[in-house]
Amino acid sequence: MSTSANEFERLAEEFLLVLENERNASEHTVRAYRREVMNFTEYLNKPLSKEAKIEEVEHLNIRAYLGSLYGRGLTKASAARALAAVRSWFRWMAKEHKIAKNPAVLVSTPKLPQHLPRVPSMEEVNGLLDAMEAGIDKKDEAAAWPERDRMIFELLYGCGIRNSELVGINMADIQWKNDAILVRGKGRKQRYVPLGDEAAMAMRAYLPLREERLHEASKDVLVVDGPLVTNLRMRGSCRLTTRSVGRIVKRIALARGLASDVHPHTLRHAFGTHMLEEGADLRAIQEMLGHERLSTTQRYTHMTAGQVQRVYDETHPRAR
Repeated sequence: MSTSANEFERLAEEFLLVLENERNASEHTVRAYRREVMNFTEYLNKPLSKEAKIEEVEHLNIRAYLGSLYGRGLTKASAARALAAVRSWFRWMAKEHKIAKNPAVLVSTPKLPQHLPRVPSMEEVNGLLDAMEAGIDKKDEAAAWPERDRMIFELLYGCGIRNSELVGINMADIQWKNDAILVRGKGRKQRYVPLGDEAAMAMRAYLPLREERLHEASKDVLVVDGPLVTNLRMRGSCRLTTRSVGRIVKRIALARGLASDVHPHTLRHAFGTHMLEEGADLRAIQEMLGHERLSTTQRYTHMTAGQVQRVYDETHPRAR
């Protein structure tokens, strides 16, 4: 931090250090919060001044900042994310008694439209996975590394894990005896997720080929300790990136006739929704998905219109 930094920037840096070191926020979260909070501190230098004190910031300044974001063409969702970061900063300053009152509490969150993600049906997902398994022997052109790519789909759908959690799995995280995998979620929180039979079979089909490629690349040390999901040419650390997983999922899904908006998180949505449809307890799904709040799980595991109609037809006395 520059010695010429004003009070806004100094307090922002203090907050970001706490976020990173004490709250164990992920690198992605810290980077996003830094961008939003620093953009706000820069904005404050115009209506106030570089010599102004944090106590001079009012809720009107925050509302005006949101207005400036809309003026730049940002969506309500983007503005809401910016406000969330600013709110967290002011909440921390109030807790640490760096400000007497928190002006951010007087600023309402932009109302966002409730978009329910389109979730592929059980038949669609099972059909895709069965086709991938059959395609391994046929040298499926949609998959660059059929065994690895099938495992990616089986883990995303079979375990309900996030894209970042998938690529973060190391060989030592696989608990074969317990049929479980240790994954690292948001905020570096760890949890175990069940390793289903199909995912385990896909993994066992992939691992010998992974080991063979690593030996050819003279990276024997990574066979035991390295990442589970590796890139095709074993470059660098060999760990596949989240961006690459996104491309793999979209390419294969499109080749198998699924919607163009399918991405890794779609399979996580499908995991929760399909388990709920089959009668799984909502809190059990919450635990497996790694959600802190049950309300988050309820958004992921929305009931489809067909399911609602079926429940009505089967249970309401005037429906029969």
